[in-house]
Amino acid sequence: MSSDQTPSAPSLRARFREVEDERRRTWPPQALAININQRTTLVTEHGRTPHVHVGDVLPATTLTATDGTQVSLDDLVTDGPAVLVFFRFAGCPACNIALPHYRDTLWPALAAAHIPLVAISPQPAVLLGDIATRHDLPFPIVTDPALSLSRTLGITYVYDDASREAAQAKGGTSHALNGTDDWELPKPAIIVIGSGRVVRFVDISPDWMDRTETPVILKALDIPAKVHPHAA
Repeated sequence: MSSDQTPSAPSLRARFREVEDERRRTWPPQALAININQRTTLVTEHGRTPHVHVGDVLPATTLTATDGTQVSLDDLVTDGPAVLVFFRFAGCPACNIALPHYRDTLWPALAAAHIPLVAISPQPAVLLGDIATRHDLPFPIVTDPALSLSRTLGITYVYDDASREAAQAKGGTSHALNGTDDWELPKPAIIVIGSGRVVRFVDISPDWMDRTETPVILKALDIPAKVHPHAA
């Protein structure tokens, strides 16, 4: 996972490190171990199964945004590249750090370059819209029904038993995460696609607390990293 970052804003890694430190101070040891063990396993096992690579062609897909509009991958790349941000679900603490971070540090440069950004989660739209309104996100948030696109790209993972049982103990259900009976989510990922839906850049984060930094994405698009006054 690349970690370049402009000096104007704390990196995502730094933000996540603060969360990790707070959890080590306040979480029960067993809950902390379940979280860390799941992420460690995902990192260890990442790459053992096929996943999307540069040069692959994404399927012709149209996804529904939380406001009901239709987002077609073909339409996104009509005039140039597009950035796809795969994330877990609206209540994910790490996603509630990452998406506002991209809003502040990535989106301004993309908007200036007329490059669309779309954030994608398998969570049902009725629940997914919460993260868009909570953070006033200026880019579309779309749902990937039954993880269809995420599974095609090979970027999903299944909860281990301990994580599933911990989520269920808190009242969680798989249907609230992805609308299916499967305890499955996408690994966070950044995918840049160009004409013909060809993948130009991909970075998958098996550990959801270690995600692609903004300067890495801008570099992939040949956009100079700049200081943004409201970056956070």
